[in-house]
Amino acid sequence: MVATALAFNRVSKTYRSSAGTSLPALHPTSFDIHHGASIAIIGRSGSGKSTLLHLAAGIDTPSSGEIHIDGRSLASLTDRQLTALRRDTIGIVFQFFHLLPHLSVEENVWLPALIAGETSSSVQVRTLELLDRVGLRSRAGDRIDKLSGGEQQRVAICRALLRKPRLLLADEPTGNLDDENSRTVMDGMLELARDEGSTLLYVTHSSELAALADQTWTLHSGRLDRE
Repeated sequence: MVATALAFNRVSKTYRSSAGTSLPALHPTSFDIHHGASIAIIGRSGSGKSTLLHLAAGIDTPSSGEIHIDGRSLASLTDRQLTALRRDTIGIVFQFFHLLPHLSVEENVWLPALIAGETSSSVQVRTLELLDRVGLRSRAGDRIDKLSGGEQQRVAICRALLRKPRLLLADEPTGNLDDENSRTVMDGMLELARDEGSTLLYVTHSSELAALADQTWTLHSGRLDRE
């Protein structure tokens, strides 16, 4: 059996309030996402979208159930193995970019490689290739704060794809952008993920942007509807 890119098996997440009350963020959820697919999850604020994505990234741990990436159970990994999995297999795009303003565009894209101890010339080649794909190669030496919001998000996507992750997760990647920039960024991310062979799972509140994926799932009050 070929391992799926991402699988949830009866995964749930419940938080506790300061008063000790149970706050279910994600009810038992099961799904398989095959390699190369693009899946959009749509839902209102507070529906559990970010919780699901954080669980998929191994940033948070489930209250119950199992999560597998490429057939590997996250629960079976040590902290060091989980860190390596996130570094080598998963790319994450955030709503708020999380770029370093004192670094150049090129240096921000390099960061995952530098953290992994990679300093070869191939990293620079890869960086410039990605920036070229999103129309920002000529801005490689500019400081991040010289770029617009849409341009910064394109840089963040390049950074997430630098090490050719098998799974790309995006949390409201256009949440801070206007409609025109949102469509440009989303089209670019989908195209890059497809060309790079990455499986893409993104959450959004926009039905228009969700419709660009192969499938659209809906989260409502922590319950996933895949119909």
